[in-house]
Amino acid sequence: MRTPPSSPPDRTGGPRVRIGALVPLSRPGWTEAGRHLLTGLRLGVREVNDSGGIAGRPLELVVRDTAADPDRAAAAVDELAALGVAALAGEYHSVVARAAAARADALGLPFLCSSAVLDALTERPTPWVARLAPAQSHGWHTYADFLLDAGHRRIAVAAEPSVYWASGARLLRDRLAPRGGAVIDLDARTLAPAAVCDALVEGRATALLLLVGHPEPAVSLVRAVRRDPRLGEVLIGAPAGQPEFAQWVTALGREGAAVPFLRYLPERLGPLGTRVEAALRERLAEAPSFVAFEGHDTVAVLAEVLRTRGADRSGTAGAWPHIAVEGTRGPIRFSRVPGISVWQWSWAPVQVVDRDPADPGRFRVLHTG
Repeated sequence: MRTPPSSPPDRTGGPRVRIGALVPLSRPGWTEAGRHLLTGLRLGVREVNDSGGIAGRPLELVVRDTAADPDRAAAAVDELAALGVAALAGEYHSVVARAAAARADALGLPFLCSSAVLDALTERPTPWVARLAPAQSHGWHTYADFLLDAGHRRIAVAAEPSVYWASGARLLRDRLAPRGGAVIDLDARTLAPAAVCDALVEGRATALLLLVGHPEPAVSLVRAVRRDPRLGEVLIGAPAGQPEFAQWVTALGREGAAVPFLRYLPERLGPLGTRVEAALRERLAEAPSFVAFEGHDTVAVLAEVLRTRGADRSGTAGAWPHIAVEGTRGPIRFSRVPGISVWQWSWAPVQVVDRDPADPGRFRVLHTG
C-alpha cells in the first residue's frame, strides 16, 4: 500500500465546528455509494482544515449511518441537532433524504443534500434545505431524450415499489408519450426474470429499464436478458446509476457493459476537479464516482457558508441564494427552481454513460444534457 503524502501542518485550533453527515454505510443501503460519498466528505474536511478551518476553528464531521432507513435517518437528525452541529450534509437515497429534510426543516437545521434527486425533497418550500444533485425530473428527462434519440419507442420498465421508482417511471412516461414513446410496466416483485423476458418479447419492447435494487434483482434480470437469444437487440438501461460502481462489474463482468445510466460529471474536469479526482482515487483505491465529487463539493459549499455567515444556523440557511463556490464540476450557485421546494444548484452537468463492452472498466459518454 502506498504511503499517503504528508499534509501541511494543521492550522486550526479552538472549539470545533461540527457538520453532521448522513451516509448509507450498511445494508440494505447502497454501501458503495455511501463509501464514495463519505470519502468525498472527509477529503473536503481535510482540505478545509489544511487551509485554516473556519476562521481558525477546525471543521469536524460527525457521521451517522442511515442504512437506507428513513426512520433511522430522522432519528439521526434529532441526535445531531442535539449535539449542536452547525449543519447537515450528505445522504444518497432519495426516500431517506426526504425524511431527513423534513426533520431538518422542522428543527430549523440547515441541510445540504449531496446526492438525492427526488424533486419533492420536502412537502413545502423551505429555507433550510439546499441540494447539489440535479432534480430527478431534470436528469430523467435527459435520459428519456437519450432513449428517443437512439430510436427507442417501446420501453419496458421493471420496477419495485417506492416513491423514487414510481416518480422515475412517471417522469419517463411524461417525457416519452408526446414524442410517440410508450412505457410498458413490469412488476419486478411478482415477475421472475424469465417472465420478464417473455413480457419483453410479447410487448415488442426495444429497451428494458431497471428501476430496481442492486445487486438483486438487477443482476438476475441483466443475466436473464443477456442470455435470452430472443432479446439480443434489447437495450438494458439503469438510469439510477447501478453500473457506476465496481460491484456491478464484479457481479456481471462483460454482461454488465452497455447498460446506460445517469452520472453527474462534465465531459472534462478542470484543474480543481482533476486535483480532487487524484486525491479521491488514492483514498478509494479505485476511480471515484460522481458521488465522491458530490461529497467533496458539499463540504466546500458549507465551509464557505460558515466562513462568511458564521456557525449560527439561521445565518447558514439565509446564505443559500448568496453563496458562490467553485466546485469540482463547475461553479455552484443556488436558486429557486419551479417545482422544486429546496434551494437548488441548477444544474450539475448530466451525462448518460455506459461501460465499454470491449473494456468494462472504461466509460463511454453517450449523451449529455
